[in-house]
Amino acid sequence: MEISDEIYDKIVELSEEGDALFEVQDYVGAIKKYKNALELIPDPKYLWEASTWVLTALGDVYFHLEDYHKAKNYFYDAFNCPEGMANPFILLRLGQNLYETYEEEKAKEYLLKAYMLEGQDIFEEEDPKYIKLIQELI
Repeated sequence: MEISDEIYDKIVELSEEGDALFEVQDYVGAIKKYKNALELIPDPKYLWEASTWVLTALGDVYFHLEDYHKAKNYFYDAFNCPEGMANPFILLRLGQNLYETYEEEKAKEYLLKAYMLEGQDIFEEEDPKYIKLIQELI
């Protein structure tokens, strides 16, 4: 099973447009572009690599909007897509969203996994509270 080149190119185009809107903090516009891209990915979506990055992008927008419950759900979905379980950024954001939704023990698990894959660098631009959560474990 493959996505046609035409559809794949459209998914990439919509994702890049979403990225550009995200960069200028037009989060509502970015969400629309990412959701349009996601709609083009065939079911079951979790089988496709494109789903990994589109779902991650959606989760990141909601994280920046501080809608941690929605963000967490998108990151869980991305985690279950190809390469998701080994993606340090997905692990980091999933841990952060779990922390923000008062699931501290689960948060520690994902933040520690992100740390184990990328080290302290992945936390460099993040609120120090996240690295402090796992400080005793590292």
